[in-house]
Amino acid sequence: MDTSQLRADFAQRAVVAPPSPDDWLPSPLPGVTRHMLDRIGGEVARATSVVRYAPGSSFQRHVHGGGEEILVLEGTFSDEQGDHPAGTYLRNPPGTAHAPFSHEGCTLFVKLWQFAPGDTQPLRVDTRSAAWRQGLVPGLSVMPLHEHDGISTALVRWAPQTRFNPHVHPGGEEILVLQGLFLDEQGEYPAGTWLRSPRWSRHAPFTGAEGALIYVKVGHLGAELLQPA
Repeated sequence: MDTSQLRADFAQRAVVAPPSPDDWLPSPLPGVTRHMLDRIGGEVARATSVVRYAPGSSFQRHVHGGGEEILVLEGTFSDEQGDHPAGTYLRNPPGTAHAPFSHEGCTLFVKLWQFAPGDTQPLRVDTRSAAWRQGLVPGLSVMPLHEHDGISTALVRWAPQTRFNPHVHPGGEEILVLQGLFLDEQGEYPAGTWLRSPRWSRHAPFTGAEGALIYVKVGHLGAELLQPA
């Protein structure tokens, strides 16, 4: 299976359902598997994936030439900097290195080679204790995670029966549904669904009886980012 050009046209909307057992592909190291969402390149690639560490598995020490963004979804992810439980948001900027592992196993949302030039600040946010802010409409709460040069990343919590105004994303939008059921006029997206909407896309999202928690990144599609050599 050639995954070197996977959903590589960022002018196209992409929706990926929660992974089935057949969607997990082996990585170069035993015990580490990947559900690839988009990818341009081979092992050194601009990539978005969900990565799963089996209990006791580890990854060899490596340098992040283009930076790495991680949201720990399940379990505990560890490296030389310590243990990072579910709910931890990490940014390892270009040039940093580590040798990650997981004693109990973990699942991560990972983005590689998606740092803007000059974005060099390491970051660790414990989203279990970080503050929420009131959103733009009643029922919406926002936890900002990172912002640099017009690219913003946040968690957004939707109370049941919340509706947001129709709006446009000049720099595109990417969403990972973490909990509940997220909806818009184009469909329904249960937990585990990944969506990427192109620049200047428009929608009017809402939730039903269960509400939702989503990871959201905006402004990065079409932005100047570091590129693999």
